[in-house]
Amino acid sequence: MIEEIEEILVSREELQKNARELGKRISSDYEGKDLVLIGVLKGGVVFFSDLIREITIPIEIDFISVSSYGNSTRSSGVVRIIKDTDIDVSGKHVLIVEDLVDTGLTLHYLKDLFKGRGPKDVKICTALDKPSRRKVEIEIEYKGITIPDKFVVGYGLDYGGKYRNLADVCVLKPWVYEKGEEN
Repeated sequence: MIEEIEEILVSREELQKNARELGKRISSDYEGKDLVLIGVLKGGVVFFSDLIREITIPIEIDFISVSSYGNSTRSSGVVRIIKDTDIDVSGKHVLIVEDLVDTGLTLHYLKDLFKGRGPKDVKICTALDKPSRRKVEIEIEYKGITIPDKFVVGYGLDYGGKYRNLADVCVLKPWVYEKGEEN
């Protein structure tokens, strides 16, 4: 797998520090409030796990699984719900936790979806932000690390279902995904 990695873009130490800082801010901002964190599967699960261990207030958690990429390196723009949440979020504060904000299309869709379910508010927390690829304007209240427009894997991020288990955020060598897009 190492020969497929071009470079480490964000180290595991930086990712842990990021989760600590965001967890501290969230704990402070939501003190005394009814907070539900919604983890976006599958990519967000690693960051989600790190983040909730850094939050010091009572929270509820749930997960949603959506797809807009398939096996491509580009979002189709069409968001498909694979697994919906189980918790009723009406009257609660909702924080959607994502691994990476890229085009913004998926989170724009999810924010609208949850707003329609009667919460007090809906906000977004992301480990990584790639603003250069944004297609829609989206407010990210808890923004982690800004990264350049490179194809990254690791820390939950994948290509074709692989590389999620890498502890660092790594740049994938172009020959890996370019051969996949020729098919």
